[in-house]
Amino acid sequence: MRQIGQTFLVALSGVGAFRLLNIPLPWLLGPIAACLAAALIGIQLKGLKPLNDGMRTILGVAVGATLTPPVLATFPAMWPTLLLIPLTVMVIGLIGVPYFQRVWNYDFPTAYYATMPGGLQDMLAFGEEAGGNVRTLSLIHATRVLIIVVALPFLLSGIWEADLSNPPGVPLQSVPVHELLLMVACALLGWWGAKRIGLFGASILGPLLLTAAITLVGLLHFRPPAEAIWAAQFFIGMTIGAKYAGITMQEVQRDLLAGVGFCVILIVLTVVVVELVIFANLAPGMEALLAFAPGGQAELTVLALIVGADVAFVVAHHILRIFVVILGAPVAVRLFSPKPED
Repeated sequence: MRQIGQTFLVALSGVGAFRLLNIPLPWLLGPIAACLAAALIGIQLKGLKPLNDGMRTILGVAVGATLTPPVLATFPAMWPTLLLIPLTVMVIGLIGVPYFQRVWNYDFPTAYYATMPGGLQDMLAFGEEAGGNVRTLSLIHATRVLIIVVALPFLLSGIWEADLSNPPGVPLQSVPVHELLLMVACALLGWWGAKRIGLFGASILGPLLLTAAITLVGLLHFRPPAEAIWAAQFFIGMTIGAKYAGITMQEVQRDLLAGVGFCVILIVLTVVVVELVIFANLAPGMEALLAFAPGGQAELTVLALIVGADVAFVVAHHILRIFVVILGAPVAVRLFSPKPED
């Protein structure tokens, strides 16, 4: 319990530092950075996975609450850009796996799950089950999220003059109590139901699907309040940061360099795809960038909420990407992983 308390205080100090320096997404990126720094000087860290998963349900509810009938009616028009998602994931895999194996000498499970732009928690879980190095995966994915999510606000404000000062939701007191209780029920029941049927990413996708159903029948009219979104970011960031416990500078130097190099590859691929989408007049530039940027779904959803982008468009593409990655990853590893010698 002492280690969890220490981790909480370290994460909170990261939030304070990031807010003081006016760095974007302080509630998410602050805890990650502070925990990494603390781990490097030997401070004992420990996350609380059930609490982290519980907080992820908030993001599932936030996305599900955006899927109103008018929003769903726009989905068929998205098919040209949605078709690009599996193609993009395939190209990322064809480039990323050889990059991590041949340049950095990672084993296949580590290389594969380091490459896939899926949810960090899911990629860590699958990677560990497949025999990959969890610390390496954690640092590479955290680096990917950190670089993408830090870079995007500057691009959004510099190119499209997006307002990054907006909160990710309305204040708590603005949401009716009965809708707050309904959101809590959707979060818990959706999570429980998704776990019972073995759905991948149950803590997000279960609440998302149940909340979407409740929203479609007209029972829910609000998204989770800003305070809930900030709390979700904080505990997710703290849990990610806690995975750095015991990490060495040698690991950081190798894995961080590998992660930064891969981010450069991802950014180039993203720019190519976004330019193609804009050139073909398939979507506005800001929405295309948020939809195809290989950051975390939760973080990019928050960004979309803050800048007032078409959240449904962004979410639809990230949900498809996550489904493609999560459903395809275990199959791909079984098919392409080197077979043990007899």
